[in-house]
Amino acid sequence: MGVCLVTGSAGLIGSESIRFFARKGFKVVGIDNDMRRYFFGDEASTEWNRRRLAEEIPGYVHHNRDIRNQAEMESIFNEYGSDLAIVIHCAAQPSHDWAAKEPLTDFSVNAGATALLLDQVRKHAPNAVFVYTSTNKVYGNTPNRLPLVELETRYEVDQSHPYYTHGIDEQMSIDHCLHSLFGASKVAADVMVQEYGRYFGMKTVCFRGGCLTGPNHSGTQLHGFLAYLVKCALTGTPYQVFGYKGKQVRDNIHSLDLVNMFWHFYQNPRPGEAYNAGGSRHSNCSLLEAVGITERLTGKRMQLIHSDKPRIGDHQWWISDVRKFASHYPEWKYTYDIKAIIGEIVSGLGGRL
Repeated sequence: MGVCLVTGSAGLIGSESIRFFARKGFKVVGIDNDMRRYFFGDEASTEWNRRRLAEEIPGYVHHNRDIRNQAEMESIFNEYGSDLAIVIHCAAQPSHDWAAKEPLTDFSVNAGATALLLDQVRKHAPNAVFVYTSTNKVYGNTPNRLPLVELETRYEVDQSHPYYTHGIDEQMSIDHCLHSLFGASKVAADVMVQEYGRYFGMKTVCFRGGCLTGPNHSGTQLHGFLAYLVKCALTGTPYQVFGYKGKQVRDNIHSLDLVNMFWHFYQNPRPGEAYNAGGSRHSNCSLLEAVGITERLTGKRMQLIHSDKPRIGDHQWWISDVRKFASHYPEWKYTYDIKAIIGEIVSGLGGRL
């Protein structure tokens, strides 16, 4: 089957990719230097997950390397060369707030490293599939201009709007809006991935994720919505709500369902594509609704601390329209909804805390 190379391999989507493609018979190779610990502190470290991959996945090869280092990446791509079948690029700086602290670091990780990896694939394995985990934050705060109605536990788009039934599609503009610096660096990478597909004819794709989640997430306050919320519930830690009265809506996709999207694309690639990839109407919740589900599953009452100020660039309402991907790959289906996702996170974290 060839080599599956995964960046950010000890993270949520990276580790799910390693496991998934190992089961499919690929030689799996990971790159991860636990920079998440640098971003968010010890509680966000992915070292525990790297060790588990090494113990559980036969033949797994790990490289503790910095994806921004050209010489180190050149060495790795030289080693695997034309055996590369798919590169799954999950490594990123994923936080709005953190990006404002170190904008150049954020851009070097999110945009600069993506361009470097794309060019390594172009030079060493031009026939390999290149999967990029982008974000719905490439749309900036444009979704906040939608006509929203305040309900008891959530905001909802007005029923007369075209996005009400299925969510936001890929035709929404990514221009003329506030992105946050994180969103801007992800836009740069997203466009580069598309361009290498269109200009060089490479098999590239962007998956613009909503809330990507699952039990292998090292959740922290600045990143990892559901995992961090469940952690707060289990440990009795107060949970900080940033704006919108806790009624902001997110669609949540389990890491396995997202990686299964990668697999379907790999089998029949469409160069330069971009897909919204979230839970859609199938799996979504407001923050308050997530708290309610978590409290019922854990039997613990959560303490919420409300701030009136939302994070810069944060979405008030987001639900992904995934019909474009589903029309291209009709055999793909969801396996998790929001209650099943939170239930699995509760079980997974309960065994580690």
